[in-house]
Amino acid sequence: MDASHVFTIGQQGLMILLMVSAPMLAAVLLVGVLVSIFQAATQINEATLSFVPKLVAAVAVMAVAGPWMMTTLVDYLRSMLMSIATAAS
Repeated sequence: MDASHVFTIGQQGLMILLMVSAPMLAAVLLVGVLVSIFQAATQINEATLSFVPKLVAAVAVMAVAGPWMMTTLVDYLRSMLMSIATAAS
């Protein structure tokens, strides 16, 4: 196994990580911005008002995109475990 192969595997891992985490991060970011705008407009500074909607959004994204996330991660792990046999030879 040469250095370019190791870097390719690392690059694939990072791309899978970004692809799987992007839906949840985007949803929580969007909800956070909307709640911040609401808090600024109404001058309500309640800590739970910013936490609970983000939590609900994260759970909703996991319910919708969770199976895809898990399938993507399992496929990547399976391909990495299968490549161990070819890397050793």
